[in-house]
Amino acid sequence: MAAGAAALNWRRVSSFTGPVPRSRHGHRAVAIRELVIIFGGGNEGIADELHVYNTATNQWFLPAVRGDIPPGCAAHGFVCDGTRILVFGGMVEYGRYSNDLYELQASRWLWKKVKPQNPSASLPPCPRLGHSFSLYDNKCYLFGGLANESEDSNNNIPRYLNDFYELELQHGSGVTGWSIPVTKGVVPSPRESHTAIIYSRKDSGNPKMFIFGGMSGCRLNDLWELDIETMTWSKPETKGTVPLPRSLHTANVIGNKMYIFGGWVPQSTEDNISSQDGEWKCTGSFSYLNLDTTEWVGLISDCQEDKNNLPGPRAGHCAVVIGARLYIWSGRDGYRKAWNNQVCCKDLWYLDTEKPPAPSQVQLIRATTNSFQVKWDDVPTVEGYLLQLSSDTPTPTAAEIPITMVPETPSAQGIKLDLRSQTINKVPNNVQISISETKAKITEPENAKKNNLISKESIAPLCLPASTLGPQISANVNELLDFETRTAKSDPSVPTVVSTAQNMVTQQAVKTESSNTNGAIVKDDTSLTTVSSKPEVNETAAPSGRIVSVGPDDSSVQLPKTSPQRQNARVRGRERRWYDVGFFQNNSALVNQFYLLPEEKAILSSKVEDADVPNYSLLKKQDLAPGTLYRFRVAAINGCGLGPFSRISEFKTCIPGFPGAPSIVKISKSADCIHLSWEPPVSPSGNILEYSAYLAIRTNQLHENPNQLMFMKIYCGLKTSCTVTAAQLANAHVDHTSKPAIVFRISAKNERGYGPATQVRWLQETKTSGSK
Repeated sequence: MAAGAAALNWRRVSSFTGPVPRSRHGHRAVAIRELVIIFGGGNEGIADELHVYNTATNQWFLPAVRGDIPPGCAAHGFVCDGTRILVFGGMVEYGRYSNDLYELQASRWLWKKVKPQNPSASLPPCPRLGHSFSLYDNKCYLFGGLANESEDSNNNIPRYLNDFYELELQHGSGVTGWSIPVTKGVVPSPRESHTAIIYSRKDSGNPKMFIFGGMSGCRLNDLWELDIETMTWSKPETKGTVPLPRSLHTANVIGNKMYIFGGWVPQSTEDNISSQDGEWKCTGSFSYLNLDTTEWVGLISDCQEDKNNLPGPRAGHCAVVIGARLYIWSGRDGYRKAWNNQVCCKDLWYLDTEKPPAPSQVQLIRATTNSFQVKWDDVPTVEGYLLQLSSDTPTPTAAEIPITMVPETPSAQGIKLDLRSQTINKVPNNVQISISETKAKITEPENAKKNNLISKESIAPLCLPASTLGPQISANVNELLDFETRTAKSDPSVPTVVSTAQNMVTQQAVKTESSNTNGAIVKDDTSLTTVSSKPEVNETAAPSGRIVSVGPDDSSVQLPKTSPQRQNARVRGRERRWYDVGFFQNNSALVNQFYLLPEEKAILSSKVEDADVPNYSLLKKQDLAPGTLYRFRVAAINGCGLGPFSRISEFKTCIPGFPGAPSIVKISKSADCIHLSWEPPVSPSGNILEYSAYLAIRTNQLHENPNQLMFMKIYCGLKTSCTVTAAQLANAHVDHTSKPAIVFRISAKNERGYGPATQVRWLQETKTSGSK
């Protein structure tokens, strides 16, 4: 057991902001994405506030709830279905228990009291506390608890329960009613303050509910299993050392393991069944049950020596899982009979139970002649990232550089939180913008003008910082299918670093939302994006590759297609050497140098979350060179160490002289048309001669690449704005590479040619009912 504890890396959260809730016990917690939502509990009175902790920002906040706000309660049922939370029962004051059911729509912080139908020919669940309330699919399962037989709340006559109810939920909001399932087998004995989890094997098998421990005049450590499909109770045989009998502990599932932490255990380990008035103590022991093999594994015992780096003994705490990280907060650490009061913990701990997954591919935000601004999708609950690069020598010429395609990563669904009770600056939520740099010269013969079409390889959206596009982007924030204009107000104090991948909004907008929602994650579908490549080389010569010219109007071209095998031809037959760019706490980086010391000769002087990190101050640095192809990969680091690296991405530094991409793109609607406007490139590299704007259109033409988009030129001129008519929009292609969107591209041309194009994806997501 000591060996298992040595492998654990518990961490205490020591720095956080916001109104920290008072310590308590008997509270409950659930997780919605990176948010821990806590309700109820007691310590010098029962708490009735709803507290939220943002694990990504280490910030506590109190949301402005409204509606049928429930009274404070303790030892209640608390489950989460998407962004809907259900609360059932609990103690509302000493000796008085509840059987009320409340629903919280966390998307709007709206409480509603719901009244489910009674079971046919039976009564609904009686008021109780200490019951289990578990969610699977569209049903909640209620088991056991403690009732008060006395009508006088001051004269508590406890009755332990082992009744079993099923509550059917309606989609999105509301419930249907209670029912009493007909079960087979021996029902678990009456109990309260036990735990219940539901687990379903990935490969096969019915979902199972596992009940462990509890209190029934004495503390228990028996394990029960319910097959939810057949409604059959059984008592599985287990291997390993069974944890001590306990109540008021927590049970959480991560992978195929049920983690048991803390609780009340008998004072004497020699007598596992203590009397009701026997001595007891809080424990900090930690075990898990392998739910596939039903084998118990002990991780921390009661006699563990190193108490400073482990959560202290406690009971009535809350525990919640985000990703593969287990969070534990508060709880009581003992009962002082001389003081006649509870002593509650105030600490917040977390434990990473496995190494983090590989991040998404590194994505290009902006390239210059000697630097890259890059990002990757945020990995929840990590301490940082190790970014590496590799480069081939000699540097390839411009004509040898293939088109670099970066696969699109689907945008994560954010939490829809209603902030109408607070003053905020609205963020646009239906525009995506990217920079696409053409890898080769695009010829436009005279006979191509009539068809007015241009075909290009599909490109992938990646985040672009606010410094690139500026503080304002117009878009519709409420009606995704409408083109009404909204503007995101900027905050000049915000650093130009991309925020979480879940939000994909300009840093100004993230700052505005964070400061006005106390850290709440607000759903926003805006992403600002880019793909790496080389600008157009000149006006006369085309590189090798397949060029298709269509029509006579000098506006129809297809980019050359390059075999993926060609991209790696220069590194075949030899092992690629990787160099560290550095360790980053956020999921973005400005790369203009890398460290020369190769991996096998690294001088290790420190550890970051159990991952060896070189002492970069001792290493030589190499600057990035212009016109050079670099490969990138990134790995996340948490308390378990360094996870696997991402897939490799390739980007090329720019060749001097070409203009940058247009910035600050705005989209607005008039009665019968769309208005596009933009600002000149931040780096024009000379005089801008003209701009071109394109619209992706529907086509029946077959391509080797089914994701290839066909573009129609809709504007060419010196003005930094253009109009898209309703007739043109009628032919628009709705791209489903990520979220459904209409795609525009805008690029600038100087004396040397066209630079990278800014791609705008106008999201066309349809409305859906419900909270998800």
